[in-house]
Amino acid sequence: MKKSVLDKVTRLPLILMILISLLFLTSCGGKVPAGETPMETSAAYKAVQTGTQGVEIRLSPSYPPPLIYDQNELLALVEINNRGNYDLQAQDCFVQITGFDPNIITGGFNIPRSCAEGFGVLEGKNVYNLQGSTNQLEFNSPHVILPQRVFEYNPLLNFITCYNYQTTAAVPVCVDPLFYQVTSEQKSCTPHNVGAAGGQGGPVGVSSIGVNMMGGKAMFEINIANLGSGQVLSPYSPLQNCGQASIEYSDLDKVRYDVKLSGGSLINCKPRDHFVRLNNGNGKIVCSFNIPGASAYETPLIVDLDYNYVQSYTRPVKIVKTPQ
Repeated sequence: MKKSVLDKVTRLPLILMILISLLFLTSCGGKVPAGETPMETSAAYKAVQTGTQGVEIRLSPSYPPPLIYDQNELLALVEINNRGNYDLQAQDCFVQITGFDPNIITGGFNIPRSCAEGFGVLEGKNVYNLQGSTNQLEFNSPHVILPQRVFEYNPLLNFITCYNYQTTAAVPVCVDPLFYQVTSEQKSCTPHNVGAAGGQGGPVGVSSIGVNMMGGKAMFEINIANLGSGQVLSPYSPLQNCGQASIEYSDLDKVRYDVKLSGGSLINCKPRDHFVRLNNGNGKIVCSFNIPGASAYETPLIVDLDYNYVQSYTRPVKIVKTPQ
C-alpha cells in the first residue's frame, strides 16, 4: 500500500507536465487568426474582395445645426468610413466643404482636410476588420460675419469627398488552347463568359468578362462599371482641392487599367494607352493572350483599376442675425 501511494506521488509531476504540454499545443497550433476554420477564413476573404463601396461619409445630425445665430460658432462633424478594401494614405483622400461665401463663413471652413488626419493611413476592410476604418473630422468657423442689412443667410453646404482608389478583380476564367480539337469529355472546364456581380471592394469594378478562344490565343472582353453613386475621374486629376478645382473634360470618367493572366502571356490590350473611358458608367477593355499547353484549365484573370472618385453630400443651414 505504501509503495502504491508513493508511485502515485512520483508520477504526479509527470502527469502535470504532460497536461500542460497538451494545453500549450492546443492553444498555439492549427488556428487561423482571421477564422477558426478554413471555411470561416474563406468567407472573410470573400467579404473583403466584394462590395461596391469606397469612402462613405456621415454628417452629425446636430453639427452643423439647421439654425444658428451669426455670433455663434459654426461646427460641422464629419464621420469618414473607408468601406472598400484599399488603404488610404494621407494624400489619397480629402474632405472639403463648399457652397458658401468664405467672406461670411470664415475661419478656413472650406480648407480641404485629409481623410486620414491623425491616423496616417485610413485602412480599408481586411480579414481582421471587415468593416474598414473610421475617422472623424471637425470643421470650425468661430463666428459668421453677415454683411450690413443682411438679416438671414441660407447656404446649402456641400460636403465633397475626393479620393484616389484602386480596385483589383481576380476573376477565374477557363482557357483551352485546343478548344476545337478535343472533345468536352476530355476537358476539366469549358471556356465561357463570366459574371462578376457584387463588385470587388471599390466603387469601380469589373461587371463581367467575355471569353473567346482562337486556337492558342484567348481574347477577353472586360466590362468595367461605375458601381457607386459618385463621379469617376482620372487618377491624375487634381485631388486635394477638387471641390473648387476646374476639372478638364479629358479627366472625366477615365480609369487606368492593367491586366494580367496567370496562365498566359499578354499580346496586347485596347485601349492601348491603358486608360478606359466610361460612357454612361460603363466601359470595355479587350485583351489578348497567348495560352501555352494542350489542355483546358482554370486560371485567374487579374484586372487592376486606378481612379479618382468624387462624391458629395449636402446640408442646408440657416444663419440669422443676432438681435442688437
